[in-house]
Amino acid sequence: MGAGLMAERTLYLATRGSALALAQTNLVLEQCRAAFPELRFEVKVIKTTGDKLQAVSLADAHLPKGLFTKELENALLESQADLAVHSLKDLPTELPKGLKLGAVSARADVRDVLIYRDAAFLASEPKHEWAGTSQPSRTPRRGFSAGTTVSQLPEGATVATSSTRRSAQLLERRPDLKIVPIRGNVGTRLNKLAAQGEFDAVVLAAAGLERLRFQIDARGALRGENIPNGLLAVPLSPAEMVPCVGQAALGIEIRANDPVAQQICDRLNDKPTMQCVTAERAFLRAMGGGCQIPVGAYAQIEGGRVRMQVVSFLGACPRRAEAEEMADRAEELGDRLAREVRK
Repeated sequence: MGAGLMAERTLYLATRGSALALAQTNLVLEQCRAAFPELRFEVKVIKTTGDKLQAVSLADAHLPKGLFTKELENALLESQADLAVHSLKDLPTELPKGLKLGAVSARADVRDVLIYRDAAFLASEPKHEWAGTSQPSRTPRRGFSAGTTVSQLPEGATVATSSTRRSAQLLERRPDLKIVPIRGNVGTRLNKLAAQGEFDAVVLAAAGLERLRFQIDARGALRGENIPNGLLAVPLSPAEMVPCVGQAALGIEIRANDPVAQQICDRLNDKPTMQCVTAERAFLRAMGGGCQIPVGAYAQIEGGRVRMQVVSFLGACPRRAEAEEMADRAEELGDRLAREVRK
């Protein structure tokens, strides 16, 4: 790629500034530096519209597409950055002219995780100790035993999530649940859960927890640096909670006419994941696009074929479908399943 020439300038990876976004981008940064030690790579933090609208519910149908990506894309188009690192689930299916999805990372744990307070921890907690926060809740906090699942939550329990997909699937399984919105980074949400009795549980992505180096121990306790004690977690299988399109994969967006960035992406791209998310993104595009709509899709590679399950809550009742296709026809699979659930 003309390494001598390229070594004279720095290649910038654009990213949001949240702890999770930085952790994800640093993973890509390490891969870039390992694959191209002769080149200089640096991270450029950019604040997006979604970061600025912390008081707005992500379930708002009037929110623009590209809520967490537009400013990063502008940096690419204006040559202020060379690669933009996204949580692929945030990247719209229709990209601005001149940009393309250059690569995706190998998928991490695709599951969602139900997190709630530990009843045993609350019982042993000294009076006025508020799980590391100086903002005690005005509503009594209640906890549950290790291993409590969605079906075992008490009647009328309140679950916090800003995802329409998660909300719809939770209410399909448990119509009695109360769903409330929640914003903020992962650490903020966990601290709110620990300190505030206004909701009983929160649902987060396992991949995000993993990339922040949080772990679920053998008892089900959530462990990690700078998170409150006394939280338990239970992963939800894709059968119980169909993931969102692109969940647990990172997307690297580049300029369509940038051969240097393309060569970098060729080395970083995980082909099986790309085939899976191609099917998922084709499904989402055919359903009208937008990461805020209540649909889910999860594809897996099995013996050179892509098998995908989808769910849509856009109609009067939930619709599910599943099918498989040759891996090189992943896009056709996504289109076909979209037609099936729209019937």
